[in-house]
Amino acid sequence: MAYFKPILLILLFLTLSVVCISVSAQSTQNFSSVNVNDLSDAQIQQIIQQAQASGLTDAQLLQQAQNRGMSADQAQLLQKRIATLRATSGAVSSGSDTAQSQSRVLNYQTDKNNNTSRADTAKVKIFGADLFRNSNLTFEPNLKLATPVNYILGPDDQLNVSVYGNSLANWKLNVSPDGNINIPGVGLLNVAGKTIEQATAAIKGKLLANNYAIGRGTNLQVNLGNIRSIKVIIAGEVVKPGTYTLPSLATVFNALYAAGGPGNNGSFREIDVIRNNHIIRKLDIYDFLVKGEQKNNITLQDQDVIRVPTYRIRVQLTGEVKVPALFEVLPGETLADLLTFAGGFTDQAYTSLIKVSQVSDQQRRLTDVAEADYKNYIPLRGDTYTVDKILNRYENRVKINGAVFRPGEYQLDKGLTLLQLIQKAAGLKEDAFTGSASIVRLKADNTTEFISFNLKNIINKTAPDITLQREDVVDISSIFQLRNNYTVTIKGDIRQGGQFAYADSMSVADLIIKAGGFSEGASAKRIEVARRINDSDPALKNSKVANVFSVNVDALLTNQSAGFKLQPYDIVSVYSLPGYEVQKIVKVEGEVLYPGYYTIEKKNEKISDIVARAGGLSASADADGGTLKRNNIAILGVDKSGTDTAALVQERRDQLNRLKQSYKDSTSDVNAQLRNNYVGIDLTSILKTPGTSIDLIVEDGDVLRIPKQQQIVRVNGNVLYPSAVVYDKNKTFKGYVLNAGGFAPDALKSGAYIVYPNGTVKGTRKFLFFNSHPSVKPGSEIYVPKKPVRRGVSPAEIIGLTSGLASIAAVILGIISLHK
Repeated sequence: MAYFKPILLILLFLTLSVVCISVSAQSTQNFSSVNVNDLSDAQIQQIIQQAQASGLTDAQLLQQAQNRGMSADQAQLLQKRIATLRATSGAVSSGSDTAQSQSRVLNYQTDKNNNTSRADTAKVKIFGADLFRNSNLTFEPNLKLATPVNYILGPDDQLNVSVYGNSLANWKLNVSPDGNINIPGVGLLNVAGKTIEQATAAIKGKLLANNYAIGRGTNLQVNLGNIRSIKVIIAGEVVKPGTYTLPSLATVFNALYAAGGPGNNGSFREIDVIRNNHIIRKLDIYDFLVKGEQKNNITLQDQDVIRVPTYRIRVQLTGEVKVPALFEVLPGETLADLLTFAGGFTDQAYTSLIKVSQVSDQQRRLTDVAEADYKNYIPLRGDTYTVDKILNRYENRVKINGAVFRPGEYQLDKGLTLLQLIQKAAGLKEDAFTGSASIVRLKADNTTEFISFNLKNIINKTAPDITLQREDVVDISSIFQLRNNYTVTIKGDIRQGGQFAYADSMSVADLIIKAGGFSEGASAKRIEVARRINDSDPALKNSKVANVFSVNVDALLTNQSAGFKLQPYDIVSVYSLPGYEVQKIVKVEGEVLYPGYYTIEKKNEKISDIVARAGGLSASADADGGTLKRNNIAILGVDKSGTDTAALVQERRDQLNRLKQSYKDSTSDVNAQLRNNYVGIDLTSILKTPGTSIDLIVEDGDVLRIPKQQQIVRVNGNVLYPSAVVYDKNKTFKGYVLNAGGFAPDALKSGAYIVYPNGTVKGTRKFLFFNSHPSVKPGSEIYVPKKPVRRGVSPAEIIGLTSGLASIAAVILGIISLHK
């Protein structure tokens, strides 16, 4: 039954939301099990809205419910719920006419706007509310203080009585519900309602009456031990009203903090402390917030009542005040007091006028309060005060920018002139351009005008000085702002080449010194200086595009003030000495008698010479496998000092990338090929006939490697099982491939090639319909590439080709028929 109850509720909504139709047609629905108490207010409200949308009155709505099997009691309960919701929301009867319906919509919108306004107001901070929501400020009484002499004793208090001197006794005596303490060996003594001082005197008298010689070498001390708890009632507009159990030393602030402080509608200014049905104090929390005073924060007693009434007048202060919030105002307080509560104006506040939004009979109105009336203006209910900012503009400002020593903003004195402003800015800089300067002036309609003048004439008194106006901006350019920076460039055999700032009377030697001096091997003779020209004839093919001068300087770069002087944008080129050579190194590895590094002695020194200097080959050397590895610069055939090396290296890189794109299955790495460039040599023939054309001249960085006798052949690429196979002179190319599992299905057999140990490569040749593979040597590597991927013709392409051919055939047939 619990499972079907939500379904029945949904059916009730659906039934009550449709237009009324005949009872007999709807009598099949049964709502006898629906309990109206299970429906929330939102669900009832939804029923009302759906009934109104369908044109049903309340009576028709209830009749429909009874027709579905709802009992009379449940129907009556539904009617009460609907009436309660209408009374709460202020809704009018559903049977109203069109005019009433329109009025209801208008009233709803008005109430909605009012609710929005109240919601906005609720978001504004209430001044003082944070005091009771601050976990760092609890107002807990300090229970470790010395006993207050005016503390009133009551039941559940504990007194510590100490007798010392000739007699010794220490008693902890609890005050009974009757207000008595029981002194051992002495008897009962009533102390309720007495202060500590009065209780001490009573105890002393009781002891003296029982032959305790107090005062003749024996003394008495009475202190408060454990204190009692009291119950305080906190009522009215507080966050958590109720009865609270507090320490007997608790004050009004302690109680208010325990109750969460005044609520949104609670007063912070007129809090009543009621004792024995009489108001004994009125607490104003603003005294503590504004002045730090706690004059009415009295100690509470058992059964005291703290009543927080609703506020009388509350106003809102926003804008440029230090503490914008909602403030409570008491009769007789003024706008000046309100500003004091808010901490005064901020530094950016416009203090001459405060705007007030007031509540009139049916709407709001605005009032402006002048500064002179702040002490007389009485805040009213619902006032909203707005303190604006000062304007972001200056009444007496001028600016000066550019080639002055102290650019910036300055005060506009009466009659201030241009020369006086320059003097305020500490004068013109040496690089100031005085031929022309400008003033950007703000006109009356806030548009600007540009005023240009000759500053030199004004300085020389040949033109009148200019009187400045508010917001004038004076701009004086520097000569360096009006042209490109002057530079000179030096390249070649110097230590730190590059671009340097130009200075008048700079010589070539001065520029070389700026560049760190000559590099090793630089020549101080035939230094070229290339200079720009501006008189080239564009009509001539052989017209000059630069002036080139040849300059000699002292190798020690001594002062040459009378020598050739540079001009802006000159380019200086320093060359190396003829015949200067840097040592070049060749490395010999492997099976020679003395492997290691060898310096090239002659420009035409060859491989056979280096092998001879290395002591010749060892007995286990494999001359056929000798390799020469040469760096990229040497292969390109350029000197390392050449300026086009980077371009040539990039060209080589592009070539290798294109090669890699052709064979995407290649295991070679482009960067590795750039680093490891092997030159194919026939070392056996070189050593037999040294000095021939195959005996290459060695280059700087060459690595000559002679391996031991090789015994294996590596098979890689598109074979079934790439591996290393033991060399057998009787095996053919195909035999080694078969030892690696044979060709893969996608192998390009005609593209297979061999890389010999000396770096040479031989590919497969085609003879008629047969592949002629190269011979295999020890240490070789057989590589089988992959077939290029060929894309088949798609059905769409076949249809397109067929259609094209059919069209061509139709055209041909048409032409033939015309000639018949």
